[in-house]
Amino acid sequence: MRITFLGGGNMANALIGGLVKTGFSTGDIAVIELGAQGRAKLRLVYGVRCYEAPTAAALDCDALLLSVKPQQMHDACASLPQRLSQQLIISIAAGLRLADISRWLGGYGKIVRAMPNTPALIGSGITGLCALPGVSMAERLGAERILQAVGSTLWVADEAQMDAVTAISGSGPAYVFLFIEALQQAAMELRLSPAQARQLSIETVLGAAKLAVQSDEAAGILRERVTSKGGTTEAALLTMEQLGVRAGFIAGVLAANSRSRELGELLGKDS
Repeated sequence: MRITFLGGGNMANALIGGLVKTGFSTGDIAVIELGAQGRAKLRLVYGVRCYEAPTAAALDCDALLLSVKPQQMHDACASLPQRLSQQLIISIAAGLRLADISRWLGGYGKIVRAMPNTPALIGSGITGLCALPGVSMAERLGAERILQAVGSTLWVADEAQMDAVTAISGSGPAYVFLFIEALQQAAMELRLSPAQARQLSIETVLGAAKLAVQSDEAAGILRERVTSKGGTTEAALLTMEQLGVRAGFIAGVLAANSRSRELGELLGKDS
């Protein structure tokens, strides 16, 4: 599979690195990147072909990944329609809807929308995917193969659910970092050193996540098993419930979902 990236930013770098590690040939990967410094880095680090503009040679590919910033996508798509034939288009620009990208590409129908998250930078991401009806099963599998180079994938049938994907997994790492930050602060208030606080907090989150992955039981059951009646964990959880931690967390995710819908409408405008 020949793959071209339109834009050579952080997520494109993560995907290229993942593709190379999983066996893709660097000769089959190209990047269209305006910045000379960015092109030089991509050539040096990955040995991929780089282009300054979307020439015919640059777009001679099976899959074209749109990896520019959402605010730049309208202009980036302007020069593409006349150069597209049967390439699969995969957009990893957060918030941009399939119908808007298709319109900017002159009604092009082979488009997949992908929402990776930042753990993709270390190969531990999860990407939500949805596609226009014109995308074949083989093309869906091709999109999966590309995005699974940096983690797991999840398809949704209704594009409206991509706002929920954004709110849960796209924004989710920030929620986890906030939890770690709060746990570290509490540890230091209990007179543990910053280094001790960091190690205890991060490894606790990492271990609990691994336990959840390896268990078939619901997270609520796992929580109950750690919570002895009258014990320290129960005291902590009761206090958190009284302070509205769970309700505030859920309300925050719902707010992210609403903002994702708003941004989709805003970013999809033609001007």
